[in-house]
Amino acid sequence: MFSLTVREHIMIAHSFRGEIFGPAQKLHGATYLVDVEFRRSDLDADGLVIDIGLASQALKDLLSPLNYRNLDELPDFAGQNTTTEFMAKVIFDRMTARIAEGALGESAKGLSGLKITLWESHVAWAAFEGPLPA
Repeated sequence: MFSLTVREHIMIAHSFRGEIFGPAQKLHGATYLVDVEFRRSDLDADGLVIDIGLASQALKDLLSPLNYRNLDELPDFAGQNTTTEFMAKVIFDRMTARIAEGALGESAKGLSGLKITLWESHVAWAAFEGPLPA
């Protein structure tokens, strides 16, 4: 299995509901490093997993509406604890949609899976991974 990873970051604010979250129930900020790992079993005709420029731009565009935002105020997340795990799945779903729309070019049709990793810090992170529709 071949893979290529691109990275970007976002700064967000949010709060959580539930005693388990302790002080994080109050509004607080987070800076996430976001890694998207693109996977495929064979390289494309150019010897690539994916065009790194298109992948980087797609990630930047995907994250832009979240950057410098309070996630508690966004309708997409109403009533939801926007945990790191939850946000990894959100980014997975949004990147999957961009691939389906053709935003990553023709060679993206050969991708078999994605892994999204959100780094909260150098000691804590969460990820979501899965296959892409054939």
